[in-house]
Amino acid sequence: MLDEQTIAAIADELVEAGRTRTPVPLLHDRYEGMDIEDSYAVQKLWASRLEAQGRRVVGRKIGLTSKAMQAATGITEPDYGVIFDDMVLENGATVEWKRYTHPRIEVELAFRLNRDLKGQALPGRGVTLFDVLDATEYVVPALEILDSRIEMEGRTIVDTISDNAAMGAMVVGGRPVRPHDVDLRWVSSLLYRNQEIIETGVAAGVLNHPASGVAWLADKLAQHGQELRAGDLVLAGSFTRPMWVYEGDTVYADYGHLGTVTCRFV
Repeated sequence: MLDEQTIAAIADELVEAGRTRTPVPLLHDRYEGMDIEDSYAVQKLWASRLEAQGRRVVGRKIGLTSKAMQAATGITEPDYGVIFDDMVLENGATVEWKRYTHPRIEVELAFRLNRDLKGQALPGRGVTLFDVLDATEYVVPALEILDSRIEMEGRTIVDTISDNAAMGAMVVGGRPVRPHDVDLRWVSSLLYRNQEIIETGVAAGVLNHPASGVAWLADKLAQHGQELRAGDLVLAGSFTRPMWVYEGDTVYADYGHLGTVTCRFV
């Protein structure tokens, strides 16, 4: 594992990369032996640096939960990142394209929790899908805007986790529903860019049920001495491949009876 001084240096480098919009070179190329636990240590310290600047954690994102996303990245296990208050945008938002590096869009469902979810750090019975449903106030459509503070080409799981699982922002919209009122596995979405359909997907693509990702997250956080709290907003993972967006693009996602989410990049 990396020493504390090296982890602090990487975290500070990523804070600066976010400020200047200049991605840093791949971490796994520069730090031989860097592992997943090192990456989460970097992410945790990076997040604490931003909290010290006045930003507030309001939830978590889960990444790489679907076969579509794993195939797109070459990474075969989920990861997670932090959602700050200024990352949550309203439906129809106008988004400054240059604020992000290599922005892409993913289609997801977001879970709003109404009670704490404490995971199991040790092997054994952890949080189940049904625990997640019982702890969820509502589920709502969302778009995730992916960002990069580390170079894109050749990334590994070490780079992705350190980079806050590529979280940039999220746009929340559509119709909130109680988790038992719909079959969440069959929630589907059509993703458009400038009136052209680019991607389609079904939420069952996320670990067979989007709540399964939240259950995985609760147990993974427990391994790092953390937990999901009442009021947290959790992005459960994409069920489409990431879609590139450019200046002037309008993004529109149709979730059928759950409504629509849209934003425009300027």
